[in-house]
Amino acid sequence: MEEIPSGEENRIKDGEGVQISQRGYTGYGISLSDELNLNRVLRRLWFTRPTQDLGELNSRLDVIQFFLLPQNLDMAQMLHRLMSHIKNVPLILKRMKLSHTKVSDWQVLYKTVYSALGLRDACRSLPQSIQLFRDIAQEFSDDLHHIASLIGKVVDFEGSLAENRFTVLPNVDPEIDEKKRRLMGLPSFLTEVARKELENLDSRIPSCSVIYIPLIGFLLSIPRLPSMVEAGDFEIEGLDFMFLSEEKLHYRSARTKELDALLGDLHCEIREVTPGSLPHPLPDQETLLMYQLQCQVLARAAVLTRVLDLASRLDALLALASAARDYGYSRPHYSPQLHGVRIHNGRHPLMELCARTFVPNSVECGGDKGRVKVVTGPNSSGKSIYLKQVGLITFMALVGSFVPAEEAEIGAVDAIFTRIHSCESISLGLSTFMIDLNQQVAKAVNNATERSLVLIDEFGKGTNTVDGLALLAAVLRHWLVLGPMCPHIFVATNFLSLVQLQLLPQGPLVQYLTMETCEDGNDLVFFYQVCGGVANASYASHTAAQAGLPEKLIARGKEVKRSRHPTTSASGVPSSWTPGFLGPQDF
Repeated sequence: MEEIPSGEENRIKDGEGVQISQRGYTGYGISLSDELNLNRVLRRLWFTRPTQDLGELNSRLDVIQFFLLPQNLDMAQMLHRLMSHIKNVPLILKRMKLSHTKVSDWQVLYKTVYSALGLRDACRSLPQSIQLFRDIAQEFSDDLHHIASLIGKVVDFEGSLAENRFTVLPNVDPEIDEKKRRLMGLPSFLTEVARKELENLDSRIPSCSVIYIPLIGFLLSIPRLPSMVEAGDFEIEGLDFMFLSEEKLHYRSARTKELDALLGDLHCEIREVTPGSLPHPLPDQETLLMYQLQCQVLARAAVLTRVLDLASRLDALLALASAARDYGYSRPHYSPQLHGVRIHNGRHPLMELCARTFVPNSVECGGDKGRVKVVTGPNSSGKSIYLKQVGLITFMALVGSFVPAEEAEIGAVDAIFTRIHSCESISLGLSTFMIDLNQQVAKAVNNATERSLVLIDEFGKGTNTVDGLALLAAVLRHWLVLGPMCPHIFVATNFLSLVQLQLLPQGPLVQYLTMETCEDGNDLVFFYQVCGGVANASYASHTAAQAGLPEKLIARGKEVKRSRHPTTSASGVPSSWTPGFLGPQDF
């Protein structure tokens, strides 16, 4: 997962989630890097519908914690191997209902059922105090063994693959076995018949053979002689001419007619079904057996569907356990009485993998103090990462995952609102700033409650500096006048005049944080550590130098700044503004 989707209302109600735009999850595969294809639908449901159902969340965490124990690693790997053979059963059942079952479907179903039985036996040896293990042990019933036994005793997988159609094993139907036996002995028998036929033919005919063609019967095949030019030349006494094919003349003789009467059309007999015996015409006796087998399987479809549900759940939790083990995540704790979050040494799940070193930071927002946290600091000092990791850790906990922190206590958070990333599109017909307002900030202002988490990063930068600062101050004052009903807000901004001009009321609701830095001569050293206080400059020129801009350009920029605003504060806003004159009533 990369970040909480910008501007989406992640409202969560008792055991119920909220639809979130999938475009915000371009990187969420980090937490599910080992997962199998069978849980795609389930994982999407979990990640688009976080929940406040503590029973459900703790049941997921119990499974993850169990597989994190070193002594259970082998069991996790064995379960993972078993689930690699569990495939899309509902699709196979759908094809069975339509009588469109393929040979590969029977193979997949056979492997799925036997793997499910192995999964059941394994879970019966695991602690039954964990709900998921108990469900698998109880709900994977003996119907699975019955299905596997039927398929194993009826379907001839090797023969089915060779003929590219459903065939049955020997000793399933004596009538089919007898006809197959006779059919298998035909080649040598027909060779002897052809030898006798050749004795009675004209001596000019060098050879002949007796062939069998399904639906036509037995025919005598003779090579075409040079003298046989016209159709009348094909007539031979005692033989009935049938057709010419590939320079071969085909006839019926007295012996081939006897063979038809004696042996009949074996292929058709093996594949014959009495008309009207099935609701839809089927071509052969073996297909009748397949239909009966399908009925047995479909009668037990409920247990097969449940197999996929529980196996998908286990698979997703195994993947989350693998991610927690690989990246050092810890189990979050839930406190319904806490309206906020407490995180000790939290980390950004993506950034810590990309950076050589990552500095963890803690978060405390659980009471009536410091509900609005204003984070200032130089460009590229880590303000945005700090906001994102707060949102991501909270979100991961509400999905039922371990989180990248030493400790995390998650309160009754009912929604997460963000203004972090602007999702622009020509089809919207809106400017970047309008998107920030209409799809992101406006939703937070109109819907956030005292239990909501609001993350705002650099709001107001898409318009005139003065107008952007005014709007930001007005939005924050709108929430501050709510007092204890104010949402938990994290604001990262480079508008230092927000503080210097005292545009926000003084009081315990507001807490100012900054990213710790140190000036070393002309260099600026970033510690990426959050601490109390306010930054004294944005150090944009230092960031420009790090980005590789020529020194002349940077110097010229400083000159223009001094010439245009000789009495301007470090933020670029005239210091003559009246402190605290902005409020919601001004807009």
